Amino acid sequence: MKKVFIDGSAGTTGLRIHERLADRGDLQLLTLADADRKDPEKRREAMEQADVVFLCLPDAAAIEAEALIAHTDAVVLDTSTAHRTAEGWCYGFPELSEERREEIIRSKRIAVPGCHASGFIALVYPLVEAGLLSGDARLTCHSLTGYSGGGKSMIADYSAPDRSPLLDSPRQYALGQQHKHLKEMCCITGLNEFPIFCPIVADFYSGMEVTVPLFREQLLRNAGPDDIREVYRKKYAGPVVTYRESMDENGFLAAGLLSGKDRMLVSVSGNDERILLTAVYDNLGKGASGAAIQNMNLVLGLDETCGLVI
Repeated sequence: MKKVFIDGSAGTTGLRIHERLADRGDLQLLTLADADRKDPEKRREAMEQADVVFLCLPDAAAIEAEALIAHTDAVVLDTSTAHRTAEGWCYGFPELSEERREEIIRSKRIAVPGCHASGFIALVYPLVEAGLLSGDARLTCHSLTGYSGGGKSMIADYSAPDRSPLLDSPRQYALGQQHKHLKEMCCITGLNEFPIFCPIVADFYSGMEVTVPLFREQLLRNAGPDDIREVYRKKYAGPVVTYRESMDENGFLAAGLLSGKDRMLVSVSGNDERILLTAVYDNLGKGASGAAIQNMNLVLGLDETCGLVI
């Protein structure tokens, strides 16, 4: 039976991973007493016993934790931003290509994609790969997320009985265009310039809706929306990421459509000249813990959906 240790199991992502794995009879979860959770030696001992280690930590702490077990043979899955474009780390989005999937299966160091980045990459990567979109394309991305993406402190802010009335309305952030996901959004898709990125947090717990608008003139090879649809149909046939012809209900598309799920839906809307590419998923699912578990399953030779809520 494979042994798994979650370093940072008290955080939002770590807790969700623990919930997904707790009832699995094929894995043994290694845990530490609350008093030992921040003890480097206790953590190192637990990680050295494990076959798989999840790092659910801030960037600097994730780098330090990986260094503690650099000499071991454990598979390390880092959910932080620290290693997503780092040399020697595999980017854990298996749906992008069979080569990527095989790389994940062979890898000992896997960087779990960022929540906002997952939707953007799912939408843009296949178009650059297929030659429908230039690497020089200058794009815009809007991303609407539930407040759980901000971790425990933001969850506490939104849950407080005396919370600020400003939290009643959606709030745009990262206004300086320096969001930490931009680097992977550019690097993984093959874009040469960061997109204009407009993330928005709103008063719902979990869920995410990422939209990339395009003018038809931005597409190459005289392509149109039907060509994009065909690319997505071939690329995303499930079981975790799936193309869907339409996701709206009476003209409205809810960001919480897949809250509590670990899958992602992608779709194309708009018209022949102004096109909307949209991905819907859970920021804690395919945007975080679900993606981490999917990658672990692949490394262990299991069905990639094992333990996921699809």
